[in-house]
Amino acid sequence: MSFFRSLFFQIIVAVIIGIGVGMLWPGFGAMLQPLGTGFIKLIKMLIAPLIFLVVVAGIAKAGDLKAVGRIGLKAIIWFEIATTVALVLGLAAAKWMRPGEGMNIDASTLDPNAVDAKTNGAELPHTVDFILNIIPTSAVDAFAQNALLQVLLLACLFGTALAASDSVLKHNVLTLVDQIMELVFRVIGYIMKLAPIGAFGAIAYTVGAYGASTLTSYGMLIVACYVSALVFLVCLGLVAWWLTGMNMLQFIRYTRSEIMLAIGTASSEVVMPRMMDKLTRAGCNRAVVGLVVPTGYSFNLDGASIYLSLATVFLAQAVGIELTLTQEITILAVLMLSSKGMAGVPGSAFLALSATAAALNAFPVAVVALLLGADRFMDTMRVFTNLMGNCVAAFVVARWEGMLDTDRMKAVLSGEISADEPARDTEKKIHPDPLSPAGEMAVAAYPHTVLPEPRPGSI
Repeated sequence: MSFFRSLFFQIIVAVIIGIGVGMLWPGFGAMLQPLGTGFIKLIKMLIAPLIFLVVVAGIAKAGDLKAVGRIGLKAIIWFEIATTVALVLGLAAAKWMRPGEGMNIDASTLDPNAVDAKTNGAELPHTVDFILNIIPTSAVDAFAQNALLQVLLLACLFGTALAASDSVLKHNVLTLVDQIMELVFRVIGYIMKLAPIGAFGAIAYTVGAYGASTLTSYGMLIVACYVSALVFLVCLGLVAWWLTGMNMLQFIRYTRSEIMLAIGTASSEVVMPRMMDKLTRAGCNRAVVGLVVPTGYSFNLDGASIYLSLATVFLAQAVGIELTLTQEITILAVLMLSSKGMAGVPGSAFLALSATAAALNAFPVAVVALLLGADRFMDTMRVFTNLMGNCVAAFVVARWEGMLDTDRMKAVLSGEISADEPARDTEKKIHPDPLSPAGEMAVAAYPHTVLPEPRPGSI
């Protein structure tokens, strides 16, 4: 009976009912969009303060600012590797499966303003603008705009200042931060009770507004995207197992409720708070999770990268153009840059595709409008792949820094122990030296840990 009362089961039922409503009564299904949008807004209103609290607590408890810098650098390196592999894989899949071949689209018949209507006149920021936009106009504005990178910058500065403060001030502020964080997670728990309603409304709207006929019109493109994502996830799972010992299938089972909610609402941000909490409970240090996961939402969009490179080649094939090797390299170079500024920009995928088409100068930008109908059906692939990519990144970076409790990770993911059970004997699993950066961060993540006495001469 506990399974039928679980959030996972409730979301599954809600998604099935939503699909049925969207197919049987498409007009009514399209009217249910506010249910999904409202739920997503409820979760998003807490993401910025939660990230701020998690990162501040992680850095202040760690006390080692060099370790924080290493975490950020290693995360960026991993993001660039993963994103490049995703882009190349999407390009290769398009050349192999040729989803646009035979469509013979006349570009002159397409509405050049259709993409502008989808993006509401928004633009992707240039590289310099993107970097400068990480600095908020004011501290209040960063939270008001829900700009995650800006909030992350503020949190790093605040956590650094707190780490350098005297012990009394540090203790008092950290106690307050921990208590507020507990309240935020409790509020998220209340909101999550509405998750089945949000998933129902979102999926009913998608099916009702876009219709199942799109699946037949763009079937080959959709199949190519999902096959590419599957290959990428298998490779990602193998790399994760090799580097950290993490079993991807066990992790998917462990986070199945969050995954279904993300798929149902077509948003990975909606499960960010729950995913961060579950990663921490599965042995990842809280400071690593707080730095890697929010940054990954801007820099590590693996699913979007697969889709963008594949879709660009699809558009060329649809209008009967065979791309040269130089043009394919151009696609990778342009998307490598444009994909970094996608987070939070309306219609960002269409903007990135338009920028790539303009750089190629091989087919009119108006051809991007071909994807208006099929784009929504790529959300499941993009959301799931983006989500798994960022979670694996947290495990890998934590492992590189010696801040991953691998025994606890394996026990939690396999179901041997509950994720709520406190970690024990972590001194054997993270770092033997309590005076080392990793040792200090281990104590921060697991305050009940008893570390061994310092080595002779280490003081």
